[in-house]
Amino acid sequence: MKKLQYPNDFINKIINGDAIKIMKQIPDESLDLIITSPPYNLKNSTGNGMKDGRGGKWKNAALVEGYSHYNDDIPHDEYDIWQNLCLKEMLRIIKSDGAIFYNHKWRVQGGLIQDRREIIKDLPVRQIIIWKRKGGINFNQGYFLPTYEVIYLIAKPEFKLAPKANAYSDIWEFTQEMKNAHPAPYPVPLIDRIIKSTTAKNVLDPFMGSGTTAVAAILNKIDFIGIEISPDYCELARTRINQNYSKPELSTDTEIQTKLF
Repeated sequence: MKKLQYPNDFINKIINGDAIKIMKQIPDESLDLIITSPPYNLKNSTGNGMKDGRGGKWKNAALVEGYSHYNDDIPHDEYDIWQNLCLKEMLRIIKSDGAIFYNHKWRVQGGLIQDRREIIKDLPVRQIIIWKRKGGINFNQGYFLPTYEVIYLIAKPEFKLAPKANAYSDIWEFTQEMKNAHPAPYPVPLIDRIIKSTTAKNVLDPFMGSGTTAVAAILNKIDFIGIEISPDYCELARTRINQNYSKPELSTDTEIQTKLF
């Protein structure tokens, strides 16, 4: 893998590679905003049957087949350490008035809530935003149907919302993205809300997936950087953007998949 040069090899590009390794090539305090949702380690689970292939309540979901180029099954402690290191790298590269919006999901494991506190324990979490999704099915008689995910607002000291954005509550209701080949996409309106709530001129998503953060950035006329470990999802994001949002000159470089502007 060649050494990338910031900003030319980063701005408005989707980069195929490991999130931490790529972020380490970005200088300190370079970016305004980071929005991301990492893989949730769902196959490291005590109760839903994904790990052994039975499927359980997930039998009709794309996640049963797993992610491309990532197995989503890491020992819980190792997963927490990895995600904490990812967030610290993100914190390093946002400006003194920058922020990270980190979407994750709490779940019950072995009869106890797994609230991700070990991931965010030593980070400047300013607020928790609840993303209320629509519907769902719960086959477990031990707890109520989960219908939300959690967005941690991790902010540098000088971060402020855009004018009037503080009128939004901390509970947001958006329907899940349904027409998307990625197994776990989030909806464009959710990312649009975040971008419009800041004064950011650029945004990074180190777990880009199908390119939703890039799409929202394009719609808001700001720059983006996408990092994604799966070449399949880089191609998915590139196709999605090209067909719907721009007419770029396509790159054949396997590390820098797309130059959009």
